[in-house]
Amino acid sequence: MWKDFVDNLIYNTLNLDGHFADALNFFIYDTIKIWFLLISIIFVVSYLRTHFNTEYVRAYLQNKSQFTGNVLAALFGIITPFCSCSAIPLFLGFIQARIPIGVTFSFLISSPLNNEIAIALLFGIFGWKVTAIYIGFGLLIAIFGGYFIGKMNMEKYILMDVKPMEGELDEVTISFTFRQRSREAWEYTVDIFKKIYIYVMIGVGIGAFIHGYIPSDFIASYAGANNPFAVIIAVLMGIPMYSNAAGVMPLVEVLTSKGMLLGTALSFMMAVTALSLPEAMILKKILHVKLIALFFGIVGFGIICIGYIFNAIL
Repeated sequence: MWKDFVDNLIYNTLNLDGHFADALNFFIYDTIKIWFLLISIIFVVSYLRTHFNTEYVRAYLQNKSQFTGNVLAALFGIITPFCSCSAIPLFLGFIQARIPIGVTFSFLISSPLNNEIAIALLFGIFGWKVTAIYIGFGLLIAIFGGYFIGKMNMEKYILMDVKPMEGELDEVTISFTFRQRSREAWEYTVDIFKKIYIYVMIGVGIGAFIHGYIPSDFIASYAGANNPFAVIIAVLMGIPMYSNAAGVMPLVEVLTSKGMLLGTALSFMMAVTALSLPEAMILKKILHVKLIALFFGIVGFGIICIGYIFNAIL
């Protein structure tokens, strides 16, 4: 229905045609579609999140065994709409709470990869099957990436002064009415939307240009099935960039429509969202370069492997 409306607006009412018409059609259709998905999903998840807070999570993780903690921290990342840089403050809070370093990295990996924004956009663009597989692989990277970092005994490479906490964190009980929860969820949704809507427009704008003006053969020749190194190249290209899922997902959509394999495109997205040079620069103030390199190496290798697996099974 919305697609038909936009098609009629561009091609009949405005009587446009050619590359510009195709690009404008893509921009209007995808921008509104993505905004609707974001508002809907963020509100639902934000409402569910009102039933607990991060202090409770920190208290709950504090006494868990390492692998159990890795699993729980990775799952917690799903309901935190953070990009790689904005997840760092909570990552620091976990370190201050003396939660094992591997567990804290599981959260740092999972949050930008598997948050509700990425899930909403994936579901809206590629459907539930691709979304479910993506979530599963994203959790595997977060769980085992954090687990391996924890096994490397890298605590000595934490440069910040971790002050001992007095006793254990108390579990926090939250009591709100339905109306209070709904209001808080809506206010949070509006706040998040204000922060990311411009990234959506920029991402869709770039995607619209590629959709309207870049030939499919050009992209397929460099990042299609015939290039065995396409996934590696996509990851290496994604790391220097910085964006959240809302900004990069429109590019994934248009790149796949132009001939890039889905695993290659998703590897690019994972590298952009989970690993970035701005993130490395922030982490350098609190972590030794060796620990940052280990983090990037493990996660980057995992993303590359998953990209090839995605290409093989889809």
